[in-house]
Amino acid sequence: MKSIFSACVLALGIVSSLTTVCAAQTSDPHEGLQQRPAAKATNPLRTMILSAVQAGPRVVAVGERGIVLLSDDDGHTWRQASRVPTTATLTSVVFIDDQSGWAVGHWGVILHTQDGGETWQLQRDDLGADQPLFSVWFKDAQQGFAAGLFSLLLTTHDGGKTWTPIKLPAEGSKAADVNLFRIFPDRQGNVLLAGEQGRVYRSRDDGASWDAMPTGAKGTFWTGRVLDDDSIVVAGLRGNVYRSSDAGASWTRIDVASNSSITDMIQLPNGDLLMVGMDGVTLLSKDRGATFDMQQRQDHAPLTAVVANSRGIPLFFSQSGIAKNNY
Repeated sequence: MKSIFSACVLALGIVSSLTTVCAAQTSDPHEGLQQRPAAKATNPLRTMILSAVQAGPRVVAVGERGIVLLSDDDGHTWRQASRVPTTATLTSVVFIDDQSGWAVGHWGVILHTQDGGETWQLQRDDLGADQPLFSVWFKDAQQGFAAGLFSLLLTTHDGGKTWTPIKLPAEGSKAADVNLFRIFPDRQGNVLLAGEQGRVYRSRDDGASWDAMPTGAKGTFWTGRVLDDDSIVVAGLRGNVYRSSDAGASWTRIDVASNSSITDMIQLPNGDLLMVGMDGVTLLSKDRGATFDMQQRQDHAPLTAVVANSRGIPLFFSQSGIAKNNY
């Protein structure tokens, strides 16, 4: 059975208050706490995976206990990375090319690789308090962002050698102290954030300032994406999906005929938008997020991530590891 700690790591399908409880439970004094390299797993393919990305011809997936999985044959076979300097659960991974990438996770860990994910170096951690990072995105080799618990938002302008905190603005009478779960760009190079309480923020000046984009939603957004027609789609708790076709000026709630929490989304090469979520739910839109067809896997696997391989075929990941592809 997954512990409350694992549930906190997932931040999926759980009310936002539980995340706060988890943080309190995992923030006890840590005298003598040290980073340890990730061990070789007995069955790494059954390890919880929380994020995956295409890095050139390679697929890189990250998850609990510092596991990093690599596939060089479009997801047919997998192996564990040779060196990862932490056992912290990794929640998000991004690559800017086929060699250079970053991953983030619990204990404020930020890792960097320069060899396509084979080996990783520790750039940052905070062992004094487990304030997890849930998302990472890099604009180029120098400028990147990482976001997580209690509005933790960091930026770097030197490839991750140093990280500087950013303060988000309050939204009306509401403080900005909300959990941030996804960083994603638009096609103009602006940066967007999605998180709790229906919050979406955007920066047009590389993180120097941020504007709130009121969606009218109240639930948590776990994921978001700007599509090839510039529409913005965010989704998350209890199947909530919101879409904007006017750069965030107005938002429409999209009925997806499911209450299962949505955890990740990708736009496929043919333009279709594919979402995955709890209870084995997949949602496919052929009209850039205006409508969706819902399907449910027979195994009801709690899906946590999806990525398209080099042939444009979706690969699915779950709390129980790599999920069978029945797409």
